[in-house]
Amino acid sequence: MIQRLIAALLVVCSSTAAGAVTVKKAAGPIRVDAILDEPAWQEATPMAIDREWFPGDDIPAAVPTEVFVTWDDDKLYVAFRATDPEPQRIRARYADRDGALNDDNVGFFVDPFNDDRIAYQFRVNPLGVQGDAINSDVEGSEDFSWDAIWDSAGRITESGYVVELAIPLQQLRIPAGGGARPWGFMAMRDYPRSVRHRFRSVVTDENRNCLICQFADLHGLGITTVGRNVEVTPTLTANLRQDRTSGALATEEQGIEPGVSGRWAVTTGTSLQATINPDFSHVEADAAQLDVNTRFALSFPEKRPFFLEGSDFFETQLPLVFTRTIADPVAGLKLTGKAGPHAYGILLARDRITNFLIPSDSFSERRSVERGSTTGVLRYRRSLGSAATAGVLVSSRSGDGYGNTVVSGDSFFRATEQDSIRVQVAGSQSEVPATIGADGTLTGHALLATYDHSERDWFWRAEYAEISPQFRADAGLFNQVGVRGAEAGVQRRVRGGPDRWFRNLFFAVSGDARQEWGGEWTEWGSDIVGTYQGSRQSYVSLLLAPNQEHFDGRTYHNTRYAIDTSIQAGRDATIGFFLNWGEAIDFTNNRKAEFVTLNPGTTFHIGRRVSGRASWVRQVFRTPEGARIFIADIPQARLLYHFNRRTFVRAILQHRSVERNQAQYVVPVNRRSRGLLSQLLFSYRLDAQTVFLAGYSDNYAGTEVVDLTQTNRALFMKLSYAWLF
Repeated sequence: MIQRLIAALLVVCSSTAAGAVTVKKAAGPIRVDAILDEPAWQEATPMAIDREWFPGDDIPAAVPTEVFVTWDDDKLYVAFRATDPEPQRIRARYADRDGALNDDNVGFFVDPFNDDRIAYQFRVNPLGVQGDAINSDVEGSEDFSWDAIWDSAGRITESGYVVELAIPLQQLRIPAGGGARPWGFMAMRDYPRSVRHRFRSVVTDENRNCLICQFADLHGLGITTVGRNVEVTPTLTANLRQDRTSGALATEEQGIEPGVSGRWAVTTGTSLQATINPDFSHVEADAAQLDVNTRFALSFPEKRPFFLEGSDFFETQLPLVFTRTIADPVAGLKLTGKAGPHAYGILLARDRITNFLIPSDSFSERRSVERGSTTGVLRYRRSLGSAATAGVLVSSRSGDGYGNTVVSGDSFFRATEQDSIRVQVAGSQSEVPATIGADGTLTGHALLATYDHSERDWFWRAEYAEISPQFRADAGLFNQVGVRGAEAGVQRRVRGGPDRWFRNLFFAVSGDARQEWGGEWTEWGSDIVGTYQGSRQSYVSLLLAPNQEHFDGRTYHNTRYAIDTSIQAGRDATIGFFLNWGEAIDFTNNRKAEFVTLNPGTTFHIGRRVSGRASWVRQVFRTPEGARIFIADIPQARLLYHFNRRTFVRAILQHRSVERNQAQYVVPVNRRSRGLLSQLLFSYRLDAQTVFLAGYSDNYAGTEVVDLTQTNRALFMKLSYAWLF
């Protein structure tokens, strides 16, 4: 009790009225082992994570947590003592990076420039499993695809757990002469039981439409240099791929390829990256998606490290940069940085092939040509005081007989603590070859303007967008052009409590309208949504969506319904179910249809080492008279065994089946098509860039006349090691 009183007094004495905290330089070396027995930790000033912001509204935290911060010339150190009255109920499992966010965990956000724009987020579960992200108040985003190289350790004790982190300063962008300015800082703890309680070290004012702007000031970080600032990661990749061409599997590709990537922190705020013959092997199967009766091409998220690093610098409201369009790069170069109010980025990449996403007002499709292309992106953004930014982005992609250039300007303005406005305008010019469906010069523009209001219990939003028919952004992701549209919505939150039948209720209404460039209305509709949040981390969401759609000369009046629900069935299992049904358009046959989509799923853990996920998607389309048009099924399963927090084995199985009623189609179709994907992966990850991977994958396909037959198989191995200098 006396120790806790002393710690509390130290917290009070170390903080100013404005919430500032002063930290001390480490009194000696620190070993990251979650024991906290070094003199540096004995002298570090404790802070408290003592405010619950969810589901409670700025109430005292249910359990005490202390956080300590110190630093030396190379690293920022943060440690946590998380007290738990029932340590046997702590949720802690081994997982891959960013995979333990539903466990008990602690972490912190840090804004080295303290300008309320961008923050780094680091989180650790009680076993030391890492998660990291970049948060942006400007874009309102949280990106967990970012991976830094840092150390962590966790240890469960008789009174809770202890976590220790060490972040190399060269992994962060910090202002020159950083010791002269405070950093923004906020610590947090997640405490999942029947309800996921979330605690922070600062009071969260939900009447403010920002998070980073509410961080406390962290003084005393006399950081002026960060070493030699060099990171070099050589890679060695071996692969063997066999495809079935004429009866038998034949080797299509094999070999061993070296590559290298490097990063140099030119200044404390500027980073230069380069890669030669980069390894972009896919070690994560893209999740299967329903592609039956769809008008627009499917897309998958970026997962490749070179493109993920610094990707926040190129983020804008309009999707002008989508790096998966760079399919098979030979080399790449990237410069990103921040100095005072200025943020800037340059990206260059040479691709062996050229992929196209060809949009229109009704459909989009993907095409590819076996000719190289070069992609370049230039981004600059300037902060205008504490409440506004203005920026420009230029992208270019060019090849033999082909070119596309986009110039864009964007702005962000926080009019009040609740209201923000974003506007972006872009213009494009393209020289398009006949091989992708057009020939000649195309010019066009795009505009997006949004207004957001967010306060404690109310949220509303309005948006207007237009994209001209000849607008192209080939380095980005635009599925539809030649349309104008507007939407608006409002949401009300009703707060419950631990003694009521609900924790939160949300009621939302929104509407949207869209028209073709010539003025014809193509779509209008509304969504009416009610959501319940309760005990056992449960939620139930109900949707009613009446709408009108115009397609290929016909107008359809459709009403759709949906139920989305999830519940924590036990400490080691979550069950979810999604049901969507109503009226839709059968695009292939241009007629009205009725549909049902079912999507049950579960995630589970067996002890601390075994985890898995299983789901099944079934979609059925019928005519209004009841005749079946098609049935599509996609069951998926994933199973992992973790030897420790760095090593695991994973198996993935995905099956796809479509049964069509040929009598209901106006064009010839296969009565039956099937596909099967399997993948086995062994992964050892010392840090974000030092990894050893080995795996096997194969694909099967079949129709009504061909049995399910193996179409390809592949073996691959990757070895990489990151040196920090």
